[in-house]
Amino acid sequence: MKWLMGVLDAENNGSASGTFLSLPPIASNDPIISWVWSCIATVQMGQLTDRIEAANNLASLAQDNDRNKKIAVEEGGVPPLLKLLKESSSMEAQITAANALLVLANEPERVRSIVEELGAPIVVQVLRDSPMKVQIPVAKLIARMAQYDPVAQEDFARENVIRPLVTLLSFETFVDDSGTRLGKQSIHSIVQINKEMEKNSWTSSNSRNYSYGPYANSYSNLHMDGSTRGGNYRKERENENPEVKIQLKINCAEALWMLAKGSASNSGRITETKGLLCLAKLVEKEQGELQYNSLMTIMEITAAAEWNSDLRRAAFKMNSSAAKAVIDQLLRVIKELDSPTLQIPAIRSIGSLARTFPARETRVIGPLVTQLGNNNQEVAMEAAIALEKFASPNNFLSMDHCKSIIEFNGVPPLMRLLTCGEKTQLHAVVLLCYLAIHAGDHKALEQARVLTAIEGADRTMFAQHPDLKDLVSRAIYQLNLYHTHTGVHPQRQLYAP
Repeated sequence: MKWLMGVLDAENNGSASGTFLSLPPIASNDPIISWVWSCIATVQMGQLTDRIEAANNLASLAQDNDRNKKIAVEEGGVPPLLKLLKESSSMEAQITAANALLVLANEPERVRSIVEELGAPIVVQVLRDSPMKVQIPVAKLIARMAQYDPVAQEDFARENVIRPLVTLLSFETFVDDSGTRLGKQSIHSIVQINKEMEKNSWTSSNSRNYSYGPYANSYSNLHMDGSTRGGNYRKERENENPEVKIQLKINCAEALWMLAKGSASNSGRITETKGLLCLAKLVEKEQGELQYNSLMTIMEITAAAEWNSDLRRAAFKMNSSAAKAVIDQLLRVIKELDSPTLQIPAIRSIGSLARTFPARETRVIGPLVTQLGNNNQEVAMEAAIALEKFASPNNFLSMDHCKSIIEFNGVPPLMRLLTCGEKTQLHAVVLLCYLAIHAGDHKALEQARVLTAIEGADRTMFAQHPDLKDLVSRAIYQLNLYHTHTGVHPQRQLYAP
């Protein structure tokens, strides 16, 4: 009690400053607890400057190891940090609080503790109403929490966090070649894109719970959110340091990436805004971390669309301007950038959209076939996986796509992949089997001796992938069948499908 009264006296004494440090008897065997208690008490009750210092001290302690982080959370460190985060009168206080919470939020259980203290609405409100330098760590905090906890993902979405994130990401993004802002015609185009999304929105009828249509209809409504709401920080933002602007965009893109990851509902919310168009523009114009985070966000949205037909039909219609912009940039990255780090998410994104492309849209097949011969084995393997999704029987147009793959000279590089590592070899065999099943009469398969290659496939793969045995048998049967019809001597053994 004497120790506790000492803490209270130090905080209540107007002349006192700094964090009260002494060792209570209960903490004699663990001095860290004393430090944590003192820091938390000061963050909760001290003068503003002392609260900032104590929050910094708490973050410093937590950075040392995970045990200190756990103690800080278990001893009640989250509520006073959230309280400090709301101190709109002090930018330094908000930045310090956000950074301290960011240190703590590196593990699902601790993130859940922040969520349970109603952290999501507080964080979103600060993101909306603060200057850019505060928004930077806050956006990073949103990304971190969404990364570790699906409940945080849902809570942030419930607080409509996607809207201000897209607004901040699009700030000064839509600029024409002469360097001026979008004119009325361009803004009208953006509105039309959003109306396209809204007209057949995947969130209607069957997915009504995920409908956030009222805020997604216009550029002007979207632009009024975030830190520009009511014009509070408009001039400050325009005059802000370029490094600050780019760092904010990097963190906002990362936050959207983590919010979209594994979440069809959040991916749908992003596409209902002008998020897709904005991401495509950033992939086109930016470099480094911002370009990468934008690509990864697109990859997560397309991955969700692969398994959610409503989202796929609403967001990636071939007559949608936003979808066209995204696909154009994905193909540009695949063809023009010699960077596996960027090519791989672009290739995966195209593969995820395989069921959206009509048979005539062969421009997406050619770049993937080219990457089968990439010197980087991982890029080549990802290209094979993406092409599998075009050639798979699950794709209604698989026969047309298989013919396109062969016509783009896809067989020779696939044959070379059979000599690579086990995982790459597996996908090469699967794709060759699909080509044999759907286009077994093509001369290119005979000329490349695909039948011999498939028959000689490593049988140890069958034990790990039982479905592969049936697929190989069907492919061999088809190739033997067509070779027989063309006068080629059949193999000794025929495999029934």
